[in-house]
Amino acid sequence: MRGEGLAADLRPRIQIGDALSVAQLVDLKRSRDLSVSVCLPALDEAVTIGAICERVRALVESGLVDELVVVDSGSSDGTAVIARKAGAEVYEAAAILPQVPRGGGKGGTLWRSLAVLRGDVVVWLDSDTRNFTDAFVTRLLAPLLAEPSVTYTKAFYERPYEGGGGSSLTGGARVTELVVRPLCHLLFPELTGFVQPLSGEYAGYRDDLVAVPFFSGYGVEIGLLIDLVDAHGLASMVQVDLGSRTHRNQDVLALGRMSFQLMQVMTQRAQEMGRLKLAGEWPDSLLQFISSENGPTPVSRELGVRELPPMKSVLSAG
Repeated sequence: MRGEGLAADLRPRIQIGDALSVAQLVDLKRSRDLSVSVCLPALDEAVTIGAICERVRALVESGLVDELVVVDSGSSDGTAVIARKAGAEVYEAAAILPQVPRGGGKGGTLWRSLAVLRGDVVVWLDSDTRNFTDAFVTRLLAPLLAEPSVTYTKAFYERPYEGGGGSSLTGGARVTELVVRPLCHLLFPELTGFVQPLSGEYAGYRDDLVAVPFFSGYGVEIGLLIDLVDAHGLASMVQVDLGSRTHRNQDVLALGRMSFQLMQVMTQRAQEMGRLKLAGEWPDSLLQFISSENGPTPVSRELGVRELPPMKSVLSAG
């Protein structure tokens, strides 16, 4: 009967807490002869990147992580220098695959990182987290290392919101609740069981990740979730609880631009999957109004997303 809640088979399994110690995870990794790469895309994250890299570097020394990589998208605040001093291998995004057109925002940076990452398992983390702990890595890895049937792990957490009037324990996931979750219910019911479909912390097997396309910009997370669930099924997905994540909160205009790109990705995929019929091409530009002394000032920005081919095809072509 409609409206009675989410069916059990549409609820990806949730894992809460530390199921295994670092030593146990190291033993599992070695028993399966796997290697692990941790990658952080970064742009002007000097405030947080050093502490994150130092924590992950300790996991490298423990034997759990084999490679720590930061892919920098042209920071001007010393992010790359700080990351390198903290033990990360640093790449400039523009220098990876220079034959490919530059740009692509966060999605393009994650896509390019697959050309340099060498681990069998890839863990991607956001680089603006202020309260980073080892659990951001260990909890994402645990289901993948312990259960061969698991192909992808996705983080969820509380998102404290810091606004002009102070802070609150919840309310940070504004785009998720106002845009993505309603669209999932309408177009992708199989995704409605994900607590944080846009979380920037997730892990999977490199062979699976190089086999799917990536979307540019902010559409990358939802695009990957749609395509990986379609390819491998919900039963191979596990959500892991990271507790609370504190980071920068963006203003409403920035969230509008993010939402625009997310809507483009979701409607494009829905049309390709026969779930939606579009009358024509969507526009690539978004008109917003900025307050000024002369009243609302219109500003138009080009925000079209592009689909980047599976990295496997790019690398095989040389």
